[in-house]
Amino acid sequence: MSARAVFTTAIGSWLPGQSAANHRVTILRVGHDHDHHVAPDASNGRLATALGLILAFMAVEVVAGILADSLALLSDAAHMLTDAGAIGLALVAARLAARPAAGGFTFGLKRAEILSAQVNGVTLVALAAVILAEGIQRLIDPPSVDGGPVLAVALVGIVVNLAATWVLSGANRRSLNVEGAFQHVLTDLFAFVATAVAGVVILTTGYHSADGIAALLVAALMLRSGWGLLLDSGRVLLEAAPRGIDPQEIGRALAAESHVVEVHDLHVWEVTSGMPSLSAHVTVGAGCDAQTHRRKLADLVRDRFGIEHSTLQVEARHEGPLEIEPLHSGH
Repeated sequence: MSARAVFTTAIGSWLPGQSAANHRVTILRVGHDHDHHVAPDASNGRLATALGLILAFMAVEVVAGILADSLALLSDAAHMLTDAGAIGLALVAARLAARPAAGGFTFGLKRAEILSAQVNGVTLVALAAVILAEGIQRLIDPPSVDGGPVLAVALVGIVVNLAATWVLSGANRRSLNVEGAFQHVLTDLFAFVATAVAGVVILTTGYHSADGIAALLVAALMLRSGWGLLLDSGRVLLEAAPRGIDPQEIGRALAAESHVVEVHDLHVWEVTSGMPSLSAHVTVGAGCDAQTHRRKLADLVRDRFGIEHSTLQVEARHEGPLEIEPLHSGH
């Protein structure tokens, strides 16, 4: 390890108008023969199967909720609608993300899944707010609810969501929108359990406010799921470092390598879920082979930190006086 090796967090060394020709840029792209984030065809098939289960049961639940005048059932149906939307968007996003890079889209459309996660998160939060307001109103003035249909539909809903959860559990959950779809369905499973409990309470005690309480629990679960999606997708859109990856630790690891003098302008972000990327400017000692060190440092960030997409600008430090040749007259 060089005694002079340092890691700095300076930002913006590329000044406006600065010519890129003054820098030697070396780029490494590793691992493009496989994919880290797009669901394969098997995952798409699982998503489609879960989508069919949810859409079929959602139609039954809407009819039952209207006939029984149950907000808990209707709120569950609304949540299942968001589940269907989440899975549908996941399917569309996976197909878009699989398209090759072209034109101005140098990373392709890989962030389509992040946009779908944002839409799902916003929809969940908005529906939760509506259900929350209506649930509070029903606690204040509880209507008469037929507990029989509520319990029956909830029990069937538990079975359907168990099946959908099992199907999605085998999909590629490294993808943010696939994981989001899975969490949607899992949350809906818990919601149906709460609805079934409300049906039992209504049938055995006549306490009709149980329907409103169950609806509030569903709204809370939707808020939790939606907020989580917004946070995770927002981190990607704001180009924050992926969770579990510490840029400071990476910088120190690079600076600790032999012959490395300085590491700065280090950036770590996610192009899309499961696709972390890194760029950095590294200065090595005078006389060192920049290409050799570039490969060595790229191997380090890949093997130790799991970052296979790295852009490293490596250049040797100049030592000694500059030699400037005099201008010669043409006479």
